[in-house]
Amino acid sequence: MSPDSLPRSMLITADIAGLRRRVAAARHAGQLIGCVPTMGALHAGHVSLMQQARTECDFVIATLFVNPKQFGPQEDLQKYPRPFEVDCDKCREAGVDLLFHPDIRAMYPAEFATFVAVDGLTANWEGVIRPTHFRGVTTVVAKLLNLTQPDKAYFGQKDFQQQAIIRRMCRDLDMPTEIVTCPTVRDPDGLALSSRNVYLSPTERASGLSLHRALCLARDKVQAGETNLEVIRLVMRAEMEQTPGVFVDYATIADPDSLVELSDPQPRMVALVAARVGPTRLIDNLLIP
Repeated sequence: MSPDSLPRSMLITADIAGLRRRVAAARHAGQLIGCVPTMGALHAGHVSLMQQARTECDFVIATLFVNPKQFGPQEDLQKYPRPFEVDCDKCREAGVDLLFHPDIRAMYPAEFATFVAVDGLTANWEGVIRPTHFRGVTTVVAKLLNLTQPDKAYFGQKDFQQQAIIRRMCRDLDMPTEIVTCPTVRDPDGLALSSRNVYLSPTERASGLSLHRALCLARDKVQAGETNLEVIRLVMRAEMEQTPGVFVDYATIADPDSLVELSDPQPRMVALVAARVGPTRLIDNLLIP
């Protein structure tokens, strides 16, 4: 076995001071630092982010924190899966150097009163369905980027609106971190990987494939020369609505930077869909050149 193929040791810490010391040591050594923020329940999509960070950076941090500030009152905070030991193994196998796993009291002390909010990009789509969600996301990501001080932070394209909002936050607040968006990882049948897929029954999972079919229909219509985006939106929605057990929240084509719904085709577009399948809410997207 070559030295490069030997398993890497991984430090696991919940201590903020200890994290900062290790980050400072990496920075002092001139190492490029990468960070992958997660809520755990890791799947191959998360692992792909860590692997890309490992390829591009000298010192890789993964954070594992189920953030209560991004869950609404009726959402699944209490039942959100937390397979900590399995997650640790996946991080270690992906080449993570440090796993930061803080508790809620460390991240949000009793007197906590500061939030980060991005206007505009949060007004549509997920921001309508989950009105407090993105404020919780940007607040925790801002804290994690402050704590880990990475050169690069890695997010998945599957949460398209989220990565656009985080990118805007970093730009507006002059954060020196480069936001790297990695491709959505899918099962062979097209279903986008999500930690919440474990909630789906086999029947619900089959119905959930309608989201990916709707996105592919949008792409195919554009590539076939259809220029009426409202027609395409109707086709996307119909594909999902005709599937048993699927209740559509939205199906649209938007500008990938502003997330504003488009009236006319342009060189870069993103198709966005969201629906409830049984009790589980699924989102997906597809960039359309």
